[in-house]
Amino acid sequence: MFRKILIANRGEIALRLIRGCRELGLTTVAVYSDADRAALHVLEADEAIRLGPAPAAESYLRGDLILEIARSTGADAIHPGYGFLSENADFAEACERSGIKFIGPPSAAMRMLGSKTRARQAADAAGMPRTPGSVQGLASLAEAHEVAAGIGYPVMLKAAAGGGGKGMRAVSSESELASAFASARSEAERAFGSGEVYLEKLIERPRHIEIQILADEHGNCVSLGERECSVQRRHQKVIEEAPSAAVSADLRRRMGEAAVRLAKSAGYTNAGTVEFLLDSEENFYFLEVNTRLQVEHPVTELVTGLDLVHLQLRIAQGEPLPFAQDDITLRGHAIECRVYAEDPDNGFFPSPGRITRLLQPGGPGIREDCGVYEGWTVPLDYDPMLSKLIAYAPTRAMAIARLERALGEYVIGGIRTNLGLFRRILADADFRAARIDTGYLDRLLAQQHPPPPAAHEDAPAIAAAIFEHSTSRVSAASAAPSPQVSNWKTAARREGLRS
Repeated sequence: MFRKILIANRGEIALRLIRGCRELGLTTVAVYSDADRAALHVLEADEAIRLGPAPAAESYLRGDLILEIARSTGADAIHPGYGFLSENADFAEACERSGIKFIGPPSAAMRMLGSKTRARQAADAAGMPRTPGSVQGLASLAEAHEVAAGIGYPVMLKAAAGGGGKGMRAVSSESELASAFASARSEAERAFGSGEVYLEKLIERPRHIEIQILADEHGNCVSLGERECSVQRRHQKVIEEAPSAAVSADLRRRMGEAAVRLAKSAGYTNAGTVEFLLDSEENFYFLEVNTRLQVEHPVTELVTGLDLVHLQLRIAQGEPLPFAQDDITLRGHAIECRVYAEDPDNGFFPSPGRITRLLQPGGPGIREDCGVYEGWTVPLDYDPMLSKLIAYAPTRAMAIARLERALGEYVIGGIRTNLGLFRRILADADFRAARIDTGYLDRLLAQQHPPPPAAHEDAPAIAAAIFEHSTSRVSAASAAPSPQVSNWKTAARREGLRS
């Protein structure tokens, strides 16, 4: 049985894993870069060890150093979270050789399914429907032209390694292919250390639907329903929800069976996600496999009542799944917003800096997985995710209402965030009616919307703040009780004065 787990990550996911370990009575070891010395995951772990300078290549991507720390601290296992080393088969194999458990799939399964091209080959072998295109990396531009001509434009170029929208280019005509091929390969090389790309038919206006799977080391594998991930910007998910309004019980069963079949054929264990594109006729096409815990795992936890981190740890210890497929029941609806330090009104430019004010939402049906605190300085060196805000309710409409209420309570001062974008999405008629696809957010952003308030329009907030200050002085002088003012309103007024 495990006693100590090293968390090879940072931010909100590191904190989520530390909490899950603590609930199971496990000691945790955090690792950190110089930029994260005062981060929440460092403060919350039982032990914390410095990795190195801020750049990820010198800290969180140093698999050799992380293994050395695991050995020196007596850690039984390493949980990689997501990103960084989570889908690095070489690191998983190094853990296996060292006798330290990698909390994820075996390196062999990761090699088969973590590479997008090898995963497409595995999907073919498992009889999975997939988009037409190459099943191996493209050797040259000439080969790219040949494949594209065979399946017809529009097409999509994709990096064989990694994810997150890196190394992806949509190509609508032959004249665009050369430049897209060069830029996709270059971006893939920078992001993943591999410039291998492949090409597939672009399915227009599809939904992005993914199936969560769990597989133990005794041959048992189940699917935990689907997540709708169609609200995306540049192939990066922005809002996720479970279940999907477009997926019937029969379609859920068929997609789940296909995902389980693929996982079993690859000898997959632990948590993973099989991603699909869904067209308007309910035809689904295999997209890729994420061989790790997903950012959006909380929505599945809320609708299934299961703790995926607990289950990952138990599976890694060799325990069998405590339930069968027929035991899985979906209840209610959950929606997640990825809260980022970025400015949607300025091309989504990152907004690092010190958080001067932080008031976090709560109340019925609200969960926040957060990795920051008031006074923390958000570094520029990493992905700018601050937290994940999730609402759960019996129905989708009520989940939206709860999320809108929570966004109204959420205050993050000192930096720019995308909180306003979520309010705009949730108020949109198409989103409320679940008329969404992977191009939905781009269409919404292309629409005109009111610009940020001009300086003179801040007058009401300034007047309210002055009035509040003056009345508080009068009240203090007369020793009479003053009315209670909402913390959220007070913070908003202060931020209005700062701006």
